[in-house]
Amino acid sequence: MNVVNHRFDIVDKATFRNGMSRLGSAVSVVTTRHGGKRYGFTASAVCSVSDTPATLLVCINRASSCFHAFENTRHFCVNTLMPGQEDISDLFGGRTLSADRFALGDWREGLTGAPVLANASVSFECELTNAIDEATHRILVGRVIDVRENEEQATLLYCMRRYLIG
Repeated sequence: MNVVNHRFDIVDKATFRNGMSRLGSAVSVVTTRHGGKRYGFTASAVCSVSDTPATLLVCINRASSCFHAFENTRHFCVNTLMPGQEDISDLFGGRTLSADRFALGDWREGLTGAPVLANASVSFECELTNAIDEATHRILVGRVIDVRENEEQATLLYCMRRYLIG
C-alpha cells in the first residue's frame, strides 16, 4: 500500500480526546505476571483482529507504571468487566500502586499464569505474537489461547467519560 503524505494541520490533543470520548467501548483490565508479580491496567483500546486464528489487540501507554511488565512478558489476559465492577476499573486506572491493584475481585491463575478475573464478563488469555510502537503507545497483538465466558451476559461500557450498563 502506498501512503501519500499530504500536509494537514494536526488536530490538537483536547479536540481529539473530546471526540474519542464519544466512541463508546467495553471496559477491560489487562493483566500479566512478570518476575513473580502481577500487573494490570484498565483499557478501552481492545479490538478483535481475526478469528482465524483468534487474535486481538490491546494498546498500552509506554509511560504506564506497569509497561515494563508487558514489555517483557509472553502472555497477557484481557478481562472484560461486568456492570458493578467499576471499582475494579478505577483501581487499575493508574492512580493505584501496581501491588495494590489486585485488592478487589476474585483473581485466579490462568493457563499461562496471567491473572484471570473469575467473574469477568469474558476473559481472553493471549500469547503475544507482535508488538508495534505508535506515538505514545505500544500495540500488543495476542493469539487467543483460552476464552472464559460468564453465564450472565452483560458488559461494562464507557462513553462520554462515564460508565454505562450494556
